[in-house]
Amino acid sequence: MAVSGPKSGEGGVFADINITPLTDIFLVLLIIFMVTTAVTIESAAHVDLPKAEAQTNPDEKPKGVVVTLTADHQIMVNQTNVALPQLQSSIKAELDKSADKIVIFQGDPKVILGDMVHILDIAKSAGAEAIAIAVAQLPSGGGAPSGGGGG
Repeated sequence: MAVSGPKSGEGGVFADINITPLTDIFLVLLIIFMVTTAVTIESAAHVDLPKAEAQTNPDEKPKGVVVTLTADHQIMVNQTNVALPQLQSSIKAELDKSADKIVIFQGDPKVILGDMVHILDIAKSAGAEAIAIAVAQLPSGGGAPSGGGGG
């Protein structure tokens, strides 16, 4: 803030506010705010999905109960077609037969996440001690599969 003294012919003090530094500070704060907001939004929206490079034997039979949800919403427990109301009792019966209390979920890529979570919740309430999600092995090239596929 600049204060000028009395000039010739004028009486009293004249106060003049220089707003240029104030404007500069506001512009710098605005730029900082815009940059931090853009970085925060970008990092929250970016999801890097996992890629499976499991070195498993394709002939090995999975341990536990396999629950499959197809693209047309058919539910299968160990290759047996099951309706949603009977899913919990069917999983419980299969878990009682199995030594490993593991439920392996196989879902089509078109399956909605809410449907998957609902089925996994039913499996947990049926007595599953662990839950696994089956994935397709990546080709030996190491890139992500272009068509997708769960199995």
